[in-house]
Amino acid sequence: MNTKTLHYPLTAKGNVTDDYFATEVPDPYRWLEDDQSEETKAWVQAENEVTQQYLAQIPFREAIYKKLQKLWNYEKYSAPFTEGKYTYFYKNNGLQSQSVLYQQLGQNKPEVFLDPNTFSTDGTTSLGGISFSKDGSLAAYQISEGGSDWRKVIVISTENKTVIGDTLVDVKFSGLAWKGNAGFYYSSYEKPKKGSALAGLTQHHQLFYHKLNTPQAEDELVFGGAETPRRYVGAYLTEDERFLVISAANSTTGNELYLQDLSKPESSLMNVVDNFDSEQEIVDNEGGKLFIFTNLNAPNYKLITVDASNPKPENWQDLIAETANVLNISTGGGKLFAEYLKDATSLILQYDMNGKLEHQIELPAVGTAGGFSAKKEDRETYYTFTSYVYPSTIFKYNIASGDSELYKKSGVEFEPELYESKQVFYPSKDGTQIPMIITYKKDTVFNGKNPTLLYAYGGFGVNLTPAFSTSNIILLEQGGIYAVPNLRGGGEYGENWHLAGTKMNKQNVFDDFMAAAEYLFQNQYTSPEFLAIAGGSNGGLLVGATITQRPDLCKVAFPAVGVLDMLRYHKFTAGAGWSYDYGTAEESEEMFAYLYRYSPYHALKPAAYPATMVTTADHDDRVVPAHSFKFAARLQEVQQGEAPVLIRIETKAGHGAGRSTAQIISQETDKWAFMLWNMNIKWKE
Repeated sequence: MNTKTLHYPLTAKGNVTDDYFATEVPDPYRWLEDDQSEETKAWVQAENEVTQQYLAQIPFREAIYKKLQKLWNYEKYSAPFTEGKYTYFYKNNGLQSQSVLYQQLGQNKPEVFLDPNTFSTDGTTSLGGISFSKDGSLAAYQISEGGSDWRKVIVISTENKTVIGDTLVDVKFSGLAWKGNAGFYYSSYEKPKKGSALAGLTQHHQLFYHKLNTPQAEDELVFGGAETPRRYVGAYLTEDERFLVISAANSTTGNELYLQDLSKPESSLMNVVDNFDSEQEIVDNEGGKLFIFTNLNAPNYKLITVDASNPKPENWQDLIAETANVLNISTGGGKLFAEYLKDATSLILQYDMNGKLEHQIELPAVGTAGGFSAKKEDRETYYTFTSYVYPSTIFKYNIASGDSELYKKSGVEFEPELYESKQVFYPSKDGTQIPMIITYKKDTVFNGKNPTLLYAYGGFGVNLTPAFSTSNIILLEQGGIYAVPNLRGGGEYGENWHLAGTKMNKQNVFDDFMAAAEYLFQNQYTSPEFLAIAGGSNGGLLVGATITQRPDLCKVAFPAVGVLDMLRYHKFTAGAGWSYDYGTAEESEEMFAYLYRYSPYHALKPAAYPATMVTTADHDDRVVPAHSFKFAARLQEVQQGEAPVLIRIETKAGHGAGRSTAQIISQETDKWAFMLWNMNIKWKE
């Protein structure tokens, strides 16, 4: 099927118009926001049929699928962790839909503890988190059905796996914090009473205490009711269970901090930080001495100590001061692990609890190390190391000596020595230097004709650090290049870097991305004819904005689960919490005009756009599929070139978490097939 004979479904246009500050904004595809309507369901089915017909004609699609299945088919392990008398670890035999949680007593043979593959017949119900009581005798685990953010919570005995009490329902964006063995704290929203449970607005998060063997309806509201309405509320206990800590926020940046001393029955909740201007969390305590990780007056973060009896910020004392590198903190074995980001790669230092440096941890290469979390009495911990050319590998770390030893090597079929990953710095439009890591096979000839995938995110202070991808082997083996720039809006250089890509600075993010493409062109890595751009969620917005501003920049575009309607994103699910990064169309005429100018759905006009495959999922209740539906419908309408505009809608899937292995392999197959086919690349076996 060539693109000239590609017949898109006829998408009806309504006459809905909104008025923003006396500007009339038409929204002809508003009807697609109703994900429950028969009309929308019929449209989804018709679009998926066109997409599958197009993909089915690609002669090497099946070869990619078989290659990915082969590459994926190796045993995958997590680092082990101890809870009570048992050791636990996750394992996937290779192509299992979901990883299985195993339980091991001493040197006995490991046994299956929880197998999410038995939760549903098609592998789309996943384990969404598990929390153990301090003595390890009880576990509460969350399940997600079809990728939804709404969860159920089931409590079991770890001894015999019997279920205790009722299953909790309608839990969302929640940790589970045990208080002894009597019960636990969890968070949720009121489920929308009318319309779609997946798209409906979720405004106020509430913290509850659930006492075991009592009905959920009787759970005690602890925080977040009418007195203190907050959009995001989370709770955790210090390891000794002396303090209950509550974090409350109205957006994805900045949080209040509350504290309750549970060792004193009469103690009430005490406010530690009473505003949303900074971020803070209590990472440990020694008796009444608190260790707080914060970016208050420290955009790159620091660790402070303070007495719990008087914990206000004016009494905070620096323990590990802010440096030029962004800090993260974890604890284990009575030590502090300072995990620094140095140009988006890991540097790990170990300190004692008085802030004295003990070790710099020797990592196997330049890349990303994560883990370094253990209980106070533990003498060893585990960490995972990875990079774009270093498959994820688990190391065991001796906390006293500072020595690492290999624990589990990846079984993926890949020869790192044949590949190279190098970091470059390039100037953005305003001269800001942006780091980018470029990965390719060592014998690649840079002639401007290499199929290249440029992937980025650029938002919410999120760090994109080097990580191995099994799927990317497909591209690299075909002589392709994988490039990841660290755009402003992320957190790779601290809060100032984040803020430089928010609200009225959001265009910086798009400029940084477009400048990354120009760098690749100038240095003969690739050219517009061989460039694909990709990003998910906020990265989907990035891709959408890029192709509307520079439709000539690339050959192929993959906006995945994107935020594409910037005038209405805050009217669905928890979208209003993103306003710290984006601003909203109602807050001022200036903000409206700024959003309206770059909003991908609204910025589309008749032009020759790149081959585009929009991807979303019917159960995405984070970035609702309406964004992708409306964008795809309008892009099909205004496409003047011959490149295809497809939308691939995964069913029984959500924003990305919990997808089955089969779903991942299927989507990755279609991505590479679509990209290489539209670049006229000959598939090499």
